[in-house]
Amino acid sequence: MKKKVVLAFSGGLDTSFCCIYLTKDRDLEVHSVIVNTGGFSDDELKEIEKRAYALGVSSHAVVDETENYYNSCIKYLIFGNVLKNATYPLSVSAERVSQATAIANYVKKIGADYVAHGSTGAGNDQVRFDMIFNIMIPGVEIITPIRDLKLSREAEIEYLNKHGVEYTAEKARYSINKGIWGTSVGGKETLTSRETLPEEAWPTQVSETKERDIELTFEKGELVGIDGEKFSPVKAIQKLQAIAQPYGIGRDIHVGDTIIGIKGRVGFEAAAPIIIIKSHHTLEKHTLTKWQLSWKDQLAGFYGNWLHEGQFHDPVMRNMEAFLADTQETVSGKVFVKLHPYRFQVIGIESGHDLMSNKFGSYGEMNNSWSGEDVKGFSKIFGNQTMIYHRVNEKK
Repeated sequence: MKKKVVLAFSGGLDTSFCCIYLTKDRDLEVHSVIVNTGGFSDDELKEIEKRAYALGVSSHAVVDETENYYNSCIKYLIFGNVLKNATYPLSVSAERVSQATAIANYVKKIGADYVAHGSTGAGNDQVRFDMIFNIMIPGVEIITPIRDLKLSREAEIEYLNKHGVEYTAEKARYSINKGIWGTSVGGKETLTSRETLPEEAWPTQVSETKERDIELTFEKGELVGIDGEKFSPVKAIQKLQAIAQPYGIGRDIHVGDTIIGIKGRVGFEAAAPIIIIKSHHTLEKHTLTKWQLSWKDQLAGFYGNWLHEGQFHDPVMRNMEAFLADTQETVSGKVFVKLHPYRFQVIGIESGHDLMSNKFGSYGEMNNSWSGEDVKGFSKIFGNQTMIYHRVNEKK
């Protein structure tokens, strides 16, 4: 009997090559699996399944991780207002962790001898997948044909065409990865430090030009309503994405430090994630104290970077998630946002937990809780230690 290999499959160039190579060159029984993290429609999943069987797999499975992806990961990225390098909402980084974990569980389920993925030797995904497989299924051998054979995209296309699989350079021009937390776009432009993606490269074209006001409702840090209509958090993200993405909001190119030590650029469109994070952060600035905000920033920065590097299963992540969740007890209310082509504005908030209350004073205008004499004494004491330092050391 042939040995089984589970292939992480997307239907793109790299995983299409892997299907043929593992079947023809390695003589393995290929079981493809695609992990849906909210980026595929039913029709798209059916097309991917059709393609997998056309490429010769023995079985194909779809694992829907969308709800689990939100509950185990996205929720905490929102609680932490995580934007890597103040730009990128970890659209792919977080998704890969969820996918690798689900694939490892599927390998256990069918008792496969091998697990394979289509990562190259130049990116982050190879580390994320390999590391999580080593943690979760340490006895299963990992096969990475693209990385091991050091293949160019042109070489992959030539190989597929030789085996009767039609694939063109034009079709492979842009690499697109779509999930509930954003869509990444890679192409020749992102391999440079100067160029940007052309309009036609973006998966969602701009079709909305009239400004629009929307009202977002948060309960304990989670988005649960849009314009007065209640949704589950996953459905709320998808609804907001459908409203805002046609404005071209959330498009950017991120440059960052990869796990393997080189700089990398990637384009992304993430209207809902960017709007949610900025709106949530605004609500927090009204409902949390100074030191809650300060410690959240520090922990969330580490949390986002460690997640980006695939370290989701480190127990310290559960510790930080507990802290982030605890801070959300009072982060409830409405956030008002105005959408424009290519941009948005957070107008303001309403919350029963708003600490900016005129009962206690209006900034720069009137105080109701202290006197001028109180401030005089406080100012002396607050600066006392620094004053002593300068007095002691001024002659020296």
